[in-house]
Amino acid sequence: MKKIWDISPPIGTGSPLFPGDTGYSQQWTARIGPGCAINLSAITMSPHIGAHADAPLHYAPGAQTIGQVDLAPYLGACRVIDARGAGALVEPRHLAHAARDLPMRVLVRTCDAAPTAWSAAFSAFAPETIEWLASLGVRLVGIDSQSVDPAESKDLPSHQQLRKHGIRVLENLVLDAVEGGDYELIALPLKLVEADASPVRAVLREL
Repeated sequence: MKKIWDISPPIGTGSPLFPGDTGYSQQWTARIGPGCAINLSAITMSPHIGAHADAPLHYAPGAQTIGQVDLAPYLGACRVIDARGAGALVEPRHLAHAARDLPMRVLVRTCDAAPTAWSAAFSAFAPETIEWLASLGVRLVGIDSQSVDPAESKDLPSHQQLRKHGIRVLENLVLDAVEGGDYELIALPLKLVEADASPVRAVLREL
């Protein structure tokens, strides 16, 4: 059996949260007991908690919702590139050592351990990095930080490069136990027909 790496963080009330976003909460609407055969719950949360896929609608008015995007980029061969030590912005030079014959999916490791609390001090992509990856045929990028743009960014240039080149994105991945190299990615978003993002259960499988 092929080895599987779960690259999704746990989701719960303590999950790291972008300031102003909606945290996870759960209510029980039915509990097993006399006259009731099931447990049943309702959850409320931002679709940007945990490992998630942003839709173009997240950063472009009137763009595709996550339920409208093509699923092909979220499933198939990918490369994990170790860019720890890159600093605030991952630039093309930080990825060039592993850029030969890139598959259409690239996941970038920027930290030693996935964050367990919110911090604005995370690595993001320089917009020219997205443009460079697009020129190499990449159609999905992923990162183990909270966003592909810095926390203080207002115009989101890396997100806008994603939109320009039709590239899909995964954020909040956990790559702590994953070595750089080639894998199969499985990270399908839910078919949320009006949403700007979706949680994913992202996994890597050995080729």
